[in-house]
Parts: sequence; C-alpha cells; structure tokens
Amino acid sequence: MTNIKEQITNDLKQAKETGQLKASRIREIVQNAVSQVTDEFKSGSNEIRSLVKDAVSAVAENVQQQGDDLKENITASIEGAIDGVTSLRRKANAKTHAEVKELQAKLDSEEEELQQEIERLLGDIEDTGKDTSPNLKAAIESAINTLKNSEEAAILQKRYAQLQAQAAILRANIAARYGGRYEDVKEYLDEAKAWYNKTRTQAEPVAEQVEQKRSQLEEKMGDAGVAIAKKERQIKRILSDLLQTATDYLRDKKPPTT
Repeated sequence: MTNIKEQITNDLKQAKETGQLKASRIREIVQNAVSQVTDEFKSGSNEIRSLVKDAVSAVAENVQQQGDDLKENITASIEGAIDGVTSLRRKANAKTHAEVKELQAKLDSEEEELQQEIERLLGDIEDTGKDTSPNLKAAIESAINTLKNSEEAAILQKRYAQLQAQAAILRANIAARYGGRYEDVKEYLDEAKAWYNKTRTQAEPVAEQVEQKRSQLEEKMGDAGVAIAKKERQIKRILSDLLQTATDYLRDKKPPTT
C-alpha cells in the first residue's frame, strides 16, 4: 500500500509522455493500482480508506496544472478508486444475482406447475357436477369461475412483477454509478423489460394519467437501451430518469384498497 502513490505517479507520467493522459486513462490507472492491493484488506477498513485517499492524492498532485480538465480528471480518479475497491464485490454480486435468477426461474416453473395442477383439480370438480341437479351444477360452475377469474390474485401477480421491474432498474442504476460494465447494466435493463412485459399480459382500462406515465416509461426504457448500446457517458442520468419514471408509474398503479 505504501507504494501505490509511486505506482500511480509513474503510470501517469508514462501516459503523459505518450499523449494518453486523459480521464479514461486516469480512471484505468487508479482502478488497476487500487484493485491490486484491496484484496488484502477487509471491506470498509481504515487501510482501504487510506489507500483511496493516497490514490486520489497522487492524481491530484500530477494533474493540478491542467486547468479546464482538472475536475474531469479528479472525478476520473475517484471513480477509478471506487472501481478498484468494489471490483471483487461486483464479481461476487454478479454470481449471487445469477443464482437468484436461477432460483427465480425455478420458482416460476414450480408456480406454473402448481397453477396447472389447480386447473386440473377444478376440472375434475366441474366434471363431478355434470350429473347433479341443475341448481347444484350451476353453483359449482359459478364457484369455479369465481376462483379462476380472481381479480385479487391477478392484481397481486401484476404488483409483484411491477416491483421486480423497479428493482431491476435500481440495480442497473447502481451498476452504472459504481463502475459496472455496460453488459451488466444491459442485463439488468433487459430483466426490467421482461418483468414489465408481464404486467401487460392482459388489457385493462387505465386512467389517462397512468397511460401517459406508461408511455413515458416505455420511451425512457428505449432511450436507456440505445445509450447502453452506444456506451454513452450520460447513461447514468438516463437511468436515473428511468428509475424516477418507474417509481412514479408504480405509485399510480397501486391496487385499490378494500
């Protein structure tokens, strides 16, 4: 750790000599230097905090004469330091997220199997009523139809999908803000779209205000997808706007109270 300032200073000098002393290169230099030594320390330790301060200080001392680019380069050094500290944790988080997705897929499959089993049971019950009196047969059919068309169950399923979509958008924001790869951000956004599509499986009458919010949400999802594909720097702002729109839309879609 005592050599990190020297390492960063040397790398910055080499970049300057080759005309590569730009914000993107500064971020990369700091990230590499910090990530090489953070493995040795416990997350949140005083050693890591000192490491980050030394890394940013090394950049500040070497770019303080750069005028208009100073703020951008200091920002790059801070982002690089954060990337270096969180790189291992991001890998662990990615593994955990993959495991969660696998469990979610298993849960969805089991829920589908359960629903099919319920459908078969209801069909069996309906068959038993065919040879009964007209009144009893009508009562059985009415009860079965009520269960099949339960509005409360549909609302709960849609609400769950909406919350999952918002959570995926939030993860995309966190990944973009703290140095995640564009591929990671795209994966979270694709997940959000998949959950959002589940909320639109059935046509439903909606208020004009809610319809407008839904259109805004779709538009911002499209903007975020384009920005990720082009690897545009303003992706953080776009995702932040998307998260706010998703939050507003979800607020307007709260199920009615009984």
